[in-house]
Amino acid sequence: MTRHHHILQRRIDSPLGPLTAARSAAGLSGLWFDDQKHHPGPLSVPHDDGSDPVLRATADALAAYFSGRPFTLPPLDPAGTAFQREVWQALLTIAPGQPATYGALAGRLGRASAARALGAAVGRNPISVLVPCHRVVGADGSLTGYAGGLARKQALLTLEGGAA
Repeated sequence: MTRHHHILQRRIDSPLGPLTAARSAAGLSGLWFDDQKHHPGPLSVPHDDGSDPVLRATADALAAYFSGRPFTLPPLDPAGTAFQREVWQALLTIAPGQPATYGALAGRLGRASAARALGAAVGRNPISVLVPCHRVVGADGSLTGYAGGLARKQALLTLEGGAA
């Protein structure tokens, strides 16, 4: 797996600002707000003409998400270490409106002693919004760091009915 395995990109508007979606040969490999931390910068891959099924499914999923409707995730293919991928997979098990703490997520993974490493992996999640790293909160329920900014994290949690 290469670090930058994106093959195609698309710009997607959202109520919280524009996003860049990128796909690999296997699925959605990145979804970033323009100003978020860990954004890879301009991608040197072609822009989708609107016909790519993975990027179209990503845009449809985001539109449904921001409208409060159910959606189906496109195939996901984030590049990361085995541990990061395990953490990102676990994020998908956190229900909307039911934020989890870093400690609870570490316990769910059977890695109670790895909360700090888990927090670092959560922060490096390359697929914003759809892989819901925004649903992880501090032990006291406080909003802790979010690569997309705390205002966006608050907005996403409010949209999901889990306002902190």
